[in-house]
Amino acid sequence: MKKLLVAFAAVAAFSAHAETLTVAASPVPHAEILEFVKPALAKEGVDLQVKVFTDYVQPNVQVAEKRLDANFFQHQPYLDEFNKAKGTHLVSVGAVHLEPLGAYSSKYKKLDDLPNGANVVIPNDATNGGRALLLLAKNGLITLKDPTNILSTIKDITANPKGLKFRELEAATLPRVLTQVDLALINTNYALEAKLDPSKDALVIEGSDSPYVNILVTREDNKDSDAVKKLVAALHTPEVKQFIEEKYKGAIKPAF
Repeated sequence: MKKLLVAFAAVAAFSAHAETLTVAASPVPHAEILEFVKPALAKEGVDLQVKVFTDYVQPNVQVAEKRLDANFFQHQPYLDEFNKAKGTHLVSVGAVHLEPLGAYSSKYKKLDDLPNGANVVIPNDATNGGRALLLLAKNGLITLKDPTNILSTIKDITANPKGLKFRELEAATLPRVLTQVDLALINTNYALEAKLDPSKDALVIEGSDSPYVNILVTREDNKDSDAVKKLVAALHTPEVKQFIEEKYKGAIKPAF
């Protein structure tokens, strides 16, 4: 009984002194990585609360509105575009990992097999849509006005030899329509959620030179807080690097 009371007292003491840090995250791999560092942060006096989101808008909106402390789901080009479009001032406090974007098909084994007039779906947000087009251009399916412009749109296609028919859909829905189209450009986090193996199932995939490293994001007034600094430090440990390498087997790559 005495041991039980001591345990309750310890929990109460931790609850009284722990600082709560609420972070929005995509389910895979972001929330999984955050859950992995949760015990280490608890020892540092930080009670990490992970809130899972499946869209790319609300995590930024809620951090900007101070309903959440930080988020972990996006890359710098997406954040830059979001800040510009919404007038927000969110900032990156640390790079964590890279999720290569890939091209997937349930009907064809290689890009050369795509028929003329094939139906292709890409993400409908500016940065990931441009990213998808750059990948297709790099692999010879289309030609773009500027093959280095990460914000390229369908209107920037200058040559389309196969007459590919493009549609833009919300990134999260792309795995669900994979069987209904000829080719889908899917972010790795959504591919993993759909039980796709990027290293085996993607017909082509971005290389390690991709600029789309996933980052931890917060507000300017919160970037120097002790809790945020402790989270950044926890995400940059050898243990996290090993966790990413072993769990995702190369589909996701540490960026530190």
